[in-house]
This record gives sequence, structure tokens and C-alpha cells, in this order.
Amino acid sequence: MAKEKRPKKVRVQFQKNRVTRRREGDLTRYYEQAGEDEETVGSESVRAKGELSRKRTVHVEEDGSLAIDESNAVRGRVMAPHGLFCYVATTDGRIVKCYTRRLLKSLERDSRNVIASGDWVWFRPAHGNEGLILRVEPRQKVLTRAYRQREQLIAANVDQILIVCALAEPEFKRNLIDRYLVSAGIGGLKALICLNKADLVDPWRIQPVLGLYSQLGYSIVLTSARNGWGVDRLRGMLRGKETVIVGQSGVGKSSLLNALNPDLHLRVGDVSEWTKKGKHTTTTAQLLSLADGGSVIDTPGIRQFDVWKVESGDVEKFFPEFHPFTTHCRFPGCLHLDETECAVRSAVADRMISFNRYDSYVRICTQGALDASKEEEEQ
Repeated sequence: MAKEKRPKKVRVQFQKNRVTRRREGDLTRYYEQAGEDEETVGSESVRAKGELSRKRTVHVEEDGSLAIDESNAVRGRVMAPHGLFCYVATTDGRIVKCYTRRLLKSLERDSRNVIASGDWVWFRPAHGNEGLILRVEPRQKVLTRAYRQREQLIAANVDQILIVCALAEPEFKRNLIDRYLVSAGIGGLKALICLNKADLVDPWRIQPVLGLYSQLGYSIVLTSARNGWGVDRLRGMLRGKETVIVGQSGVGKSSLLNALNPDLHLRVGDVSEWTKKGKHTTTTAQLLSLADGGSVIDTPGIRQFDVWKVESGDVEKFFPEFHPFTTHCRFPGCLHLDETECAVRSAVADRMISFNRYDSYVRICTQGALDASKEEEEQ
């Protein structure tokens, strides 16, 4: 007879604001101890002290999620987080304003955010149209980034990532594309590249970028939200898929979504004439349904994107053009940074590997080393 599976017990720490701050000086206790001679204390305290009193026991399932009574909860998907609360769509089409259980924050102490767009959650209904999120289901595929030495979850349970770049206004950044591609590879996402505002540049300027990423196996689409170029092809790439859309502010993410689905009526903004950078119009990641099937997570524009915790030796996995040369390096485990007789660096010098791509590789490896050194200093 098979044994009934029971939740496991784990110990978790309280949040910092739930722990009483230790007093540096206690004059009363000092006075009482000074008055004692050799008498022993007549009672013994059995209450937990120190680190023991800052933890509690909780029950979790085998997949690591909290054990709850599902008969008193409702399942839904997070549409958009807004600081202390988020909007959750239930399977019957309702939108509920939900707050997050404090215990979930205790379990995710190393993460900047506990809930992200695309998460499947269980919540307990409360009065009105509100609820309390009790559990987050295990995530399948995610997109994260490093933000102030902590992991920030951008989107969860998506199939692919659409990297939107503007060929002009704001300035085109290849390094940013490469960072997104590495993060997509870490999260198990298929990567698509969209080069928007193609009507603002001469065709000959686009060819090197198209040739480079096409040879690496990535799907690329040229678009213009203003003229409608490439919108139909982009619609086919997103149909029936769960997609997270990322890119700098001002590259035209919201404009493209309005062109794909005019019923969305997303707010758009212009590029600043002074800084030549985009202005923030989307303030939080939000899950949107497409008329042709599938859904997208529209994310706020960012100007800096750092890869979260990837070892230098693992970065080369996400640079496929390195693979034919890595076996010819003199030293096993070559990082292709400053080692002698490195076949990858020789290929860069011979222009068999793009210098811009190699520069992105070095920057990502260096960023990982900087993060590791910061952690050692904090410990």
C-alpha cells in the first residue's frame, strides 16, 4: 500500500521588521546581576532565544511551494503587480485585487519581488473584490535580471522573449541585445529580435545586424509601427504563444502592441529631444491577451540590464559562435579573457567572431566577477 504523501516541515526566518531589535544596553538587568552574590537562579527559562526565536516552522510541498487547503482558495494568474498588491485574473474571468501573504516574502528573502506578471497563484477571497495570495505555483520558464545585487523577476511562465530595439531614436545598443539573449537562454526562453523604426535608417545600415544574428539562428523581424511594416509577420510570430516583450524606453513596444491589437489603447510617449532617450510610459509589467490568440507581457522600458548570477565559465554556452573554437584552446576551462593561446580570441582577431559580440561576452563575464566580489565583501 502506497504511503500518503505529507508536506515537509522547514524553518524560515521572520522578516526584519517582525523581529524585536536587540537593546545595546540594559541597565536594569545589569543592576540586578550586580546585586546577586552566589545565589543561583530558582527558575529556568525554556523560551527560545537568539536566532531560534527568529524562525518559524512551515509546511511545504515536494516542489517547494507552501502547503495550503485548496478547498478554501481560488486559482488565478497575476496580470500586473503594483507594489503592495497585484491584480489576479481567475479562470472564470474575474479580476481580483490581491495582497501577498507575509510568509511568502519570508521564503523569498533573496529576491527583489515575490510576485511577477504571469505567475499562477492561489488566493483566499476576502471581503469585496479582494484576496490574499497564499501560494505561488512553481514557475516553468522565467526572465530575470540583477538589480542592486538581488534577483528581480520580470516575467514568469512564458514561452519566448521578444527583444525590441530601435534602429534610431533612441540609440541602437547591441550589448543590450546580447544581455537579453543570455538571460533568455538561462531562463529557457526562445529569443526573437525585433528591429523597430526601420523607416528612419538607410537599408544598408541594417544588413550587418541582420546577417550577424540570422547566422546565429535567431529569428529577426524588421518593423515600423508608424508605417505598419512587418506588423503582420510579427503577429504570426506571437500567435498562440506566451511572450514577454522587453527593450529600452522609447523603442516602440507599446506602439507595436497597439498596431498588433488596436483595442489595447496603450499609452505611448515620444523620445526626449534633450537626452535622446525614451520616456517611461509603461510603469509596470502587465499581462495582455492578443486578439489572434496567445498573450504578451508588456514590461517597462529599462536603460540598464545586468544578467543575474551566471558563472564566467557558463557564459560561453550562450554564444554559439564560440563553440567551434573552444576545443582548440590550449588550457581546459579557458575563459577566453586573458589566457594565452586562446582560440576564441584568435578568431576575434581574424574577424571570424564579431568583435561586438566578444565585447558583450567580456562585459557579462566581468559583471559576474564584480557581483561575486561584492558578495564576498558583504560576507
